[in-house]
Amino acid sequence: MVAPIRALVTGAAGQIGYSLVIEIAKGDVFGPEQPVELVMLDLPFCAQSLDGVKMELQDCALPTLVGVEALTDEAAAFKNIDYAFLVGAMPRREGMERKDLLAANVKIFKSQGKSLAEHAKPTTKVIVVGNPANTNAFICAKYAAPKIPAENFSAMTRLDHNRALAQVAAKAGVTIGAVKNVIIWGNHSSTQFPDVRHAKVTKDGKEVDAYTAVNDNAFLQGEFISIVQKRGAAIIERRKFSSAMSAAKAACDHIRDWHVGTQPGQFISMAVPSDGSYGVPQGLIFSFPVQICPDTKKWKIVQGLELDEFAKGKIDVTTKELIEERDEALKACEEANM
Repeated sequence: MVAPIRALVTGAAGQIGYSLVIEIAKGDVFGPEQPVELVMLDLPFCAQSLDGVKMELQDCALPTLVGVEALTDEAAAFKNIDYAFLVGAMPRREGMERKDLLAANVKIFKSQGKSLAEHAKPTTKVIVVGNPANTNAFICAKYAAPKIPAENFSAMTRLDHNRALAQVAAKAGVTIGAVKNVIIWGNHSSTQFPDVRHAKVTKDGKEVDAYTAVNDNAFLQGEFISIVQKRGAAIIERRKFSSAMSAAKAACDHIRDWHVGTQPGQFISMAVPSDGSYGVPQGLIFSFPVQICPDTKKWKIVQGLELDEFAKGKIDVTTKELIEERDEALKACEEANM
């Protein structure tokens, strides 16, 4: 019998969590033959709602779901997990400055990093969804070390990646499956750089570069970038809630590719610890194009991509923002220790 994968979802009573747990439980992430033990964690005041989600999952009668736990205790939730979907975070409220949001989330992800170190397996792989995702992942990794290596931590830019795929496909008049190798560089924020210079589109039976397929350079270097950067805000404006269904789907895509590997010749966007590639400071959690080996399940940053001055300028902006966020978060950690 195949040993079950123990997967944790934090903030599981929230909107993203509600959409996410069913996809994990029914095999969309780890496969239809892989048993899953699902662990859901949320705050104590969410306990009743969380129990309701557990009841619904049981009622789905899923053959892949061999166990489900609804917990409000962090130590118990992180015990012996294989994967962690860290969705729960302090949302930005009206009148709250970025430094206030960072300070609040430092406490959450510092605590979760310590819980990973104390209770999780040393092989645990982590995706941080809660914003500011890149910096939260940096803090979490810092406090999970040295038990869990930094390369086991990532932040989600797959939603931005998927948004970019959709925009290119629509503009080129093709299906989503005909587009590959878009890139999200940098932060999961409005400074991110959606880049299609290296993307490929299969159109009319031929594979061409995205610029040829779209045939609108002004769009790709202007409106396209703005649409992807501001898509989350546009959804909130219309729906009055943040992206949930699409965010959950993106988290599943991210972990599925990490678990299974990417296709030959294709790369995806993941925010991972920089090794200095493309001039990004080492250790910064930065979104790069990556490929994942199906055998080792390890990611590597795609090397050798040429960047023009336009791209370099965009990458510099998002790098600067991430350095500032990192430094503010580290300062908040120090102040919390005083």
